[in-house]
Amino acid sequence: MVEKNIGALVVTEKGKLVGIVTERDILKKCCPEASCEEVKVREIMSKPLVTVDAETPIGVAVETMTNKKIRRLLVTEGKKIVGIVTQKDLMKGTLEAFRAMDSALFTL
Repeated sequence: MVEKNIGALVVTEKGKLVGIVTERDILKKCCPEASCEEVKVREIMSKPLVTVDAETPIGVAVETMTNKKIRRLLVTEGKKIVGIVTQKDLMKGTLEAFRAMDSALFTL
């Protein structure tokens, strides 16, 4: 994860999506108590995996993340993962929407 600058990895078992392991999972669940080399991914991953369809409205995605208390939400088309939405992505999108509204108000 460090080498590839990746904050989360999807966990599969026999080709089936079963969970996600994040930087936060590693820091919270393994490093304070044990050597990270001894801990198995299955022991610290977040499960079940929470996903939304690619056609899901952003508001529903935000509500899902809020209700489930998660920072990343996998986006799927059928059973295939096509992306990931993070809190940072949503904040950036919100900021851009506010800027667009400000611009529209000033042009009136």
